[in-house]
Amino acid sequence: MDNLFQIFNMGLLQNTLRTSTPVILCAMGGLLTEQAGIMNIGMDGMIVAGAFVAVAASYFLASATMGVLMAVLCGIVIGLFFALFVVKLKSDEFIIGMALNTFAGALTVYLLRSIFDVKGTFSDEGIHSLPTVHLDFLEKIPFIGTLLNNNSLFVYISWIMVLLTWFFLYRTPYGFWLRASGEHPESLETAGINPKKMKLLASVLCGVMCGFAGAHLSLGYLTMFTEGMHNSRGFTAFACVIFGMANPPKVFFAAILFGFCEALGLRLQNVGVPSNLAGIVPYLATILMLIYITVSTKNKKKLKAKKQLKNNI
Repeated sequence: MDNLFQIFNMGLLQNTLRTSTPVILCAMGGLLTEQAGIMNIGMDGMIVAGAFVAVAASYFLASATMGVLMAVLCGIVIGLFFALFVVKLKSDEFIIGMALNTFAGALTVYLLRSIFDVKGTFSDEGIHSLPTVHLDFLEKIPFIGTLLNNNSLFVYISWIMVLLTWFFLYRTPYGFWLRASGEHPESLETAGINPKKMKLLASVLCGVMCGFAGAHLSLGYLTMFTEGMHNSRGFTAFACVIFGMANPPKVFFAAILFGFCEALGLRLQNVGVPSNLAGIVPYLATILMLIYITVSTKNKKKLKAKKQLKNNI
């Protein structure tokens, strides 16, 4: 019983918010490219590049704000690079995404050793972390005050981004055009809107979101850069996008589920569960997500085929 209280307590929920934040931010960018008809699996590389640039800029410029801005700028550049090959040159998006992940991961390792002369992890007092937010009025609310106070700024920004992404997609002309560029690009072009520009916009916005995610990892969740610290969160975010059918609220809850599983894995280590075994919990959840998607898609196709057969009869 004591072990259960050590696992399922307020700390588990607080860790869920923190661990799900980079996945939420990344997934909001991934669903934009998905809506534009682009399968972006290069988000892993975008996150780790953003995390490294955020730490480097925060250290050399002595400002967490500059770290975030430089991470966003890095995301924009990578988004443009991705769009150049996928949208302009019409290269295979899967190959470009995997190449981007490999290149970004290797480049950050090289730069870490070349610039800071360290291997594995760079941690220094000169790195300025993101501020935590404390709202006095929440203290008076039991449970909620403890849960929502004293979190990194990006925890709250990620929730706002979900609302902004939904509003952008479904309540603005640009969101409509972006969705049309993925569903009916020919019709959009007939209406005088260039679908390639919308796909470019989606790639750039995805880079911005991944830059935010990387900055949160290295300046908010931790105050350091570690090789491989993104821990395949880009792939997890992509799975959340597919599981949530590229719908912002559904993708958000899928990311929260992953964050809960990751936080649960960390808690299990505290009660003696081997780290290798506890570490598979979030990835097991991701696999179950994909299995559910596959099964439900097959069932939908079968139902659709039966309806068509009945109509023909």
